[in-house]
Amino acid sequence: MNRDPVFRETSADPRTESVPYSHLSLELGHLYMEDFAEGGHRLRRHFETVRPWADAARAGVGRLSGARQPRVSTCFLIDDYFSRRSTPAELIPPLLEAADDAGLTIDYLARESGCAAAAPGRGDGAGPAESVLHRLVESPPPGSNGFRPPVSRTGWLANGRRAPARRTSAALDPAGAVWQPPGETGARGHSVFVDVELWNGHEDERTWSCAFLASVWQLVRLGLLRDRGRAVLTPAPWDGEGFPAEWDALPPVLRLEPHAAPFAAYVTCSVLPVRFLPVEHAVRVVLDQVHVEADVLGQVAERSAQEGFAVPEEVVERASYVFPPGL
Repeated sequence: MNRDPVFRETSADPRTESVPYSHLSLELGHLYMEDFAEGGHRLRRHFETVRPWADAARAGVGRLSGARQPRVSTCFLIDDYFSRRSTPAELIPPLLEAADDAGLTIDYLARESGCAAAAPGRGDGAGPAESVLHRLVESPPPGSNGFRPPVSRTGWLANGRRAPARRTSAALDPAGAVWQPPGETGARGHSVFVDVELWNGHEDERTWSCAFLASVWQLVRLGLLRDRGRAVLTPAPWDGEGFPAEWDALPPVLRLEPHAAPFAAYVTCSVLPVRFLPVEHAVRVVLDQVHVEADVLGQVAERSAQEGFAVPEEVVERASYVFPPGL
């Protein structure tokens, strides 16, 4: 029996690339260039403060996983997006030395600019930030009428109902309209309303905000971001031959330890200075409104279930933080 051949476009069955997962991605810090400018004593103080909290995070995930040796990978994010006062060759060696002196190992080193721009060799794919922007699904607050333009046009994302733009007094408004406060969607008792700026500048010259890039960073660490099915910001191995004089010559994510546990993880924990608290609150607002592909969520759910590791259903609940005093 003869059958006519069936021709299909390769893109008709897009394949969602799978990535390996650790149980925990532990961020040992995120410093600005000004912090590095303070010298080695600033770095040593940072890691000495981080060490006990990092140990506690490791112990905690061990109890959750039930594994004798839970897979924990460490990472460190360097801000080379908003400032580039130094070079990788000057900055990274003392950073690694300070971590080692405190008994800590940085498995993966990442550049914040990598969360913004497309990596070289990715063709016409969008950068990670642009990709996440297109995945935002705003949660309409009760009573909203669609008057406000979408986040893709305004660059602002809120966790509830904004105060009306009209500012007229009751005496001058015959309809009796008065000022109304903003309100958090799903507030318990009282609202904590947050309106997050994702970028500023013109569309073709956007400057992404720290909060939005930190949201991208969390999604990458959770292994939830894909570009047409391909994993985003996969770590590149370090050859051990030193670091370049230009940031753009450094991979967006560099695997420093050859035998490190996987970069992506079921859950994350970030040990950060308290000044990042409002930024990370904004990150939670963003993560709560990002659409993640069902195939990717399914991969995580299946893999974690096989290991008996409970992963929160909501993406935003997979990220945790520690803000130690004095960091």
